[in-house]
Amino acid sequence: QVQLVESGGGLVQPGGSLRLSCAASGRTLDYYPIGWFRQAPGKEREGVSCISSSDGSIVYAESMKGRFTVSRDNAKNTVYLQMNSLKPEDTAVYYCATTQRSLRCARVGDHYDYWGQGTQVTVSS
Repeated sequence: QVQLVESGGGLVQPGGSLRLSCAASGRTLDYYPIGWFRQAPGKEREGVSCISSSDGSIVYAESMKGRFTVSRDNAKNTVYLQMNSLKPEDTAVYYCATTQRSLRCARVGDHYDYWGQGTQVTVSS
């Protein structure tokens, strides 16, 4: 059974930075995709980024490119989402997810089978 645990969320002022972590147990993350999603109150879940051995690292939305970076540390079985120049509209619960059915990334949540519990990111002055 794969388990994912996110951490690193919190309250940050606009323009600040946070690094989210997604630690896996039960399976190595080396080959399978790890996606990051977020969901703000009253909004649909949104794909943020993904990293896989097949696709490399991807940041989906134009509004996040140049600000968000996804990386992995295979030795720690952990994937990171570095978020810089944060804006109030980045406020959301952030989730990581993975699947054993594919080696490819996808922007849709249905592609993934295992999800973490989420970590709250609040950007406010």
